[in-house]
Amino acid sequence: MRQYINEMLKRKDLLLYLVKSGLKADNRNSYLGYFWWLLDPLLNVVVYYFLMVIILGRGGENYAVYLVIGLVGWRWINTTISTSAKAITRYSSIINQVYLPKSIFPLATSFTQLFNFGFGLIVILLFLAIYGIIPGWQVIYLPFIIIIQLLFLLAMSMFVAYSCVFIRDIDNILSHILRLVFYASPIIWEGSMLPERFNWIVAINPFAIILDSYRAVLIWQSSPQLLGLFVIGLFSLAAIIVLFYYYSRNEHKIIKAL
Repeated sequence: MRQYINEMLKRKDLLLYLVKSGLKADNRNSYLGYFWWLLDPLLNVVVYYFLMVIILGRGGENYAVYLVIGLVGWRWINTTISTSAKAITRYSSIINQVYLPKSIFPLATSFTQLFNFGFGLIVILLFLAIYGIIPGWQVIYLPFIIIIQLLFLLAMSMFVAYSCVFIRDIDNILSHILRLVFYASPIIWEGSMLPERFNWIVAINPFAIILDSYRAVLIWQSSPQLLGLFVIGLFSLAAIIVLFYYYSRNEHKIIKAL
């Protein structure tokens, strides 16, 4: 596996190229171009705010800020996992002609969406300013939370991309799984709204831990769930190492499956 990782490091220029091309491809055929990176989360907030507050009469103080943090964080999760399904298969023609470490493709997908998340942070800062919310010193944890989420998504991206090479049906059901996770996580609803017997859903949900940690440091001026984040980061790092091993041992199987 050490040789495989060294090969990955030699291809860092390719990784950078794939990230740049992914960013250009996202809005290649749109009139507004990169402005969509700001407009898309804003429109999502408008839609769900109308549904939850205007129609259902839910949402408490600073709910719009609560909502935008959840939606921006979820957007990074959703787009990374969904696009990772074809991270390898879409490059099958290149892979069959030139040897490349296959794990470089899901890694490029994850880093591309990390860049998009940066624009989502601009939208969050805009809402914080509008509502006059000033984060406390706990905001120093923000880079740590971002790194934990990146590790988590790197592991998810590598797993999904590898699995979809051999089981193409996963790509077809992935959107339904992500929709279920969306409604099972406190993204548009607050965790306190759950009946007490269902609190365990939020307690063990890694998506909920990450999103609530963002809210803790940006809205509530409190420390994030450090233990939960540490566990997520540790398991994600272990999964990445295992997945690198599987990629290195099964490169030939990936080529045959393509």
